Amino acid sequence: MLLLKHLPIHSFNENIAYVNKECTAYKVDDIKTMVRVEIHGGSVPISAFLNVVTSNRLVKPGELALNTEAFRAIGLPEGARVSIVMNEPPLSLSAVHKKIRGGVLTLNEYKSIVHDIQMRRYSNIDLTSFLTACYSFFTPTEAVCFVKALLAEKKLYWDEEDIVVDSYTLGNIPGNNTDLIVMAIVAAYGLPIPKSIVRDKGMNCGFSNTLEFFTDVDKTAVEVQKIIKGARGAVFNYNILPVYKELSVLQNVSSYLNFDDEIFAVIEMLAEKVSAGVTHLVVDIPVGAKTLVKTTQQAVFVRKFLEYAGDMLGINIDAVVTDGREPVGAGIGALLEARDIMQILHNKENAPNDLKEKALFLAGRILEFDPKLRGGQGYNAAKEILTSGRALQAFEKIVAMQGKTRQTSDLGMLMRDVAASVSGKVRAIDGKIIRKISVLAGASQCPGAGVYLMKKAGDMVAKGETLYQIYACDAGAFALANSFAEADNGYEISYD
Repeated sequence: MLLLKHLPIHSFNENIAYVNKECTAYKVDDIKTMVRVEIHGGSVPISAFLNVVTSNRLVKPGELALNTEAFRAIGLPEGARVSIVMNEPPLSLSAVHKKIRGGVLTLNEYKSIVHDIQMRRYSNIDLTSFLTACYSFFTPTEAVCFVKALLAEKKLYWDEEDIVVDSYTLGNIPGNNTDLIVMAIVAAYGLPIPKSIVRDKGMNCGFSNTLEFFTDVDKTAVEVQKIIKGARGAVFNYNILPVYKELSVLQNVSSYLNFDDEIFAVIEMLAEKVSAGVTHLVVDIPVGAKTLVKTTQQAVFVRKFLEYAGDMLGINIDAVVTDGREPVGAGIGALLEARDIMQILHNKENAPNDLKEKALFLAGRILEFDPKLRGGQGYNAAKEILTSGRALQAFEKIVAMQGKTRQTSDLGMLMRDVAASVSGKVRAIDGKIIRKISVLAGASQCPGAGVYLMKKAGDMVAKGETLYQIYACDAGAFALANSFAEADNGYEISYD
């Protein structure tokens, strides 16, 4: 037996155990490669990968140290007596090997893989092998099986509601913050819209950064249900959903590998939305050379898959193809995007029209899920709700029930106009470059940092005219963003 110790080390997904090289309870000298062990002593055994250390200051010969993930999983205090036994690789790895060889997996095989991931029996190497095999190909049936395995029949329930709605934009379009506007319109209409969000990871800026500028998203399932009942809309961190543990592990590894696949993105999205109890979903598929879905043919394939998956999963999906050739709205960055949203909700004349029109379009499609509303009337109903001020009232009620954040911010004090180097017509705007400049300016750390677009595709510009403004809170970030913009400002301008 060994005494349990906690080493405050985060390994990002993996359970790691540490023993001293002088440990007499086990033949440490026989360990020559990565070894899986099963640790006994808690309510249930946990799996971990064994590392050998040479420092008594970290781990003494009579101790077994666990990293933070494993220590939390075992649920025992330091000093508890535990034992370890060598463990074979999880049986589900045989299904991974089958997938690597080009085989098609069954629902039970996906369930066994997901279960072992949930139990942290997979190393990051195992996860990488699985994801790489999946990215090679998915049959539509397999993809649905994967979603079902992730769900494991668990979800939030809205027993009193016949229709529970939401919208989702596939891919990451800069400034595309339609979600809050759509939620406000739909909630004002009266349809329940529980909007789960995934916090943006790493050096990025996105929807969650803007959302958390307004309200507290860390809510329990009970709190979300109460807010929905009172305000018809709520936004919350998806970590309260049953699929969170498995999805977060997969997302962390796929993010590190920089995998960019539309079907896997759809699988993650469907698991999240079905787990949240959504029954009717509008999926926005932006198409553009720099988006996740790059061609109309690819978009049609995704739309057909979504329709098939919806039928198999019992969720009504309306998939719409939209223009993804440029950022939507004017601001990229929490404060700048929040300003766009409030200008639209307040019906200001200077509100970005493209963002407003896209939000009205998506909200209208959602409203038409209501059988009492005739087809084709959704857009006009959504517009009336927005222009009358009812959407703003609904938004303010949701924020009041969720709790306003105390976050205040001004635009970054460091600002630069990025000017056109030639005269002509804006043909295209590279959203990835604009987002990169925004991130470099500090948008992922400072709410007041980012990019504000002055010109959009189709606009005529003169040489020296401002295309966009860069805002930063830090001199180093400001210099880095400026340097990147000087090399490539993201705009294609020509007279052709």
